[in-house]
Amino acid sequence: MVLIKLLQNLGDFMSDWVLILGGSTGHGAAVAKKLALEGYGIISFHLDRGDAKKIAQKNIEEINELTNGNCHYFNTNAASEDVMNDYIPKIKEITSSKPLKLILHSIAFGTTTNFFGEKPVTERQMNMTIHVMSNSLLYWTQKLFKENLLTRGSRIMGLTSEGNYLAMEGYGPVSVAKVAMEAIIRQIGWELGQFGITANAIQAGVTPTRALTKITDRWEDWVSATKNRNPMKRTTEPEDVAGTVKLLMEPDADFINCSIIYCDGGEHRSSAI
Repeated sequence: MVLIKLLQNLGDFMSDWVLILGGSTGHGAAVAKKLALEGYGIISFHLDRGDAKKIAQKNIEEINELTNGNCHYFNTNAASEDVMNDYIPKIKEITSSKPLKLILHSIAFGTTTNFFGEKPVTERQMNMTIHVMSNSLLYWTQKLFKENLLTRGSRIMGLTSEGNYLAMEGYGPVSVAKVAMEAIIRQIGWELGQFGITANAIQAGVTPTRALTKITDRWEDWVSATKNRNPMKRTTEPEDVAGTVKLLMEPDADFINCSIIYCDGGEHRSSAI
């Protein structure tokens, strides 16, 4: 009876809101839709312009309908510390100061160029890529934790890729950022685990999203090669990642922490030949 009462009290304290950094397209949008169907309210930041903005708006309208209006999307730079400081009070207002169930980092914005060649990556480009695609998750987590917006049962997640251990054409800066993110997530989980807050990275396989087309002009070749080497003979889909996020949010996943969870059909264990 005591345990049941504690769980009920936790349910009263924990909000039904999630925060998705990069939730308007690709993996982030798929997660938002999945969790909306599970009854969660969606708070998301995205930075979309031009054609991407049209795609984002369509997804946002669908998510708004799925949540019965319980979604808040902000088209601004989530990696900016000023944005964090300005919008965290808004997040507290939205959740009535109750902690978030999830913060997911799904920002896919970085420099895709080689370290050497005609246009080698610059220090500014490297710093920007690492900050946006990894460090920003740490700063969000620090600020949310300080404001009591994370508590026992909250989840911290970030998306990584096999670029964390493979060298690829034009992927160097992003690879560095992915490895940095994994280290940040591991350390967050180690430090906040004592409070019942877990942190894990999800490694998706090659996924045919708009972000992939920005990495390489040969993205169609990547997709074809992936289908051949993947044990399940297909690419990862954003919905696969969304399902993995949902599983990790279940109470049965409370003890999974500081880990990389593979959502790729075994792709990372398969030879490229």
